Amino acid sequence: MLIRSWDRGTGAEWRAWLAAGRDFGTLAANGPAGSGPVLVPTHFLLDADRGEIVLHLAAPNPLWAAVRADPQVTLSVTDDYAFAPGHWRAGVPTSFYASVQFACTAEIVEDAAGKAEILNRQLAHFQPESPEVRVTPGQEPYGPQLSGLRGLRLTVREVRAKFKYDDKKPVEAQAALADRLAERAQGLDAAVRAQVLRRNALRTGCPAEG
Repeated sequence: MLIRSWDRGTGAEWRAWLAAGRDFGTLAANGPAGSGPVLVPTHFLLDADRGEIVLHLAAPNPLWAAVRADPQVTLSVTDDYAFAPGHWRAGVPTSFYASVQFACTAEIVEDAAGKAEILNRQLAHFQPESPEVRVTPGQEPYGPQLSGLRGLRLTVREVRAKFKYDDKKPVEAQAALADRLAERAQGLDAAVRAQVLRRNALRTGCPAEG
């Protein structure tokens, strides 16, 4: 992913963006020689302070063979995207989006206790309204199902964050794009507009307007 100096995201920025409910991404591992990468859409749990991501997948998933061959993987999350037509930008169209990529070293977790620990951390995050629903190895209802899945622990080596919202343009031109997005009001335009206004406010030192 190409990241220009003007659209590089800060650590505080990407952490806040993900913490706002973005916990689903695409995990990529190197496939066998002569084939493309293995891509798996998945929910994940990020512990940014520990530099760790955990998740689980079904035992037959082709990702496991890829990780055993090469444990270096990438998890990518992209959201708040929209197409900006050329007549909005002096004749040159572009795409607006935010994207965070984690370069990680993967460790497969196969023991029952380790898998239960990952599942319980995920349940506490995704299903906090049901604290009584937890996984205990060997105990019903979920313990016996542990053999059908494997856990994955990712140690984060590098984070690359991009917030591409025309920060290279003059602040007035960037602010005008927010009006264009409000007028069109399609797809994710509202979310993109919020990002444009937020980035513009960072440049001008003024609070973002709604």
